[in-house]
Amino acid sequence: MEYINKQQLLNEINKTAQLFIDEFSSIPESQKDVLVDGVDRTPSQMLAYQLGWLNLVKSWDDQELAGNSPVLPAPGYKWNRLGDLYQKFYKTYQGFSLQELILSFKQQINIWNDWIESLSEATLFIKDERNWTKPFPEAWTVAKFIHINSVAPFKSFRTKIRKWKRLNTAI
Repeated sequence: MEYINKQQLLNEINKTAQLFIDEFSSIPESQKDVLVDGVDRTPSQMLAYQLGWLNLVKSWDDQELAGNSPVLPAPGYKWNRLGDLYQKFYKTYQGFSLQELILSFKQQINIWNDWIESLSEATLFIKDERNWTKPFPEAWTVAKFIHINSVAPFKSFRTKIRKWKRLNTAI
């Protein structure tokens, strides 16, 4: 999706985030770590995945603004081995209740809203306005990174959690 301005990007993030997180309201705490055949993650892993990426992408910008060069995707991890990074996300949030995960997700969306609001249209939509985007192809602006780590997974994981609920006979 190509965005024409910051407000359109924010609207899409908030709309898809709300649709995604609403799917978790009917899941009992006792089912948050249940893996069902046909779905590759548990509900808690789906939320941990989102939280991990939301925190990570924002950290790239925070690090650059602090005068550092962020290591992408994260120190010790490679783009072609993201499964290891996902395991780190799951471990980070494994002790959280479902309600804590939902609250953390909502808080992180608020942080992202504030972050995006603080960015200029140029920073969002012009290539190479941030150094951490420079190694990537021409179309990879800050807005593109934001989209592929929020709107895109919120949509695909909403489908995934809906399938999980449909296949889970315990709820």
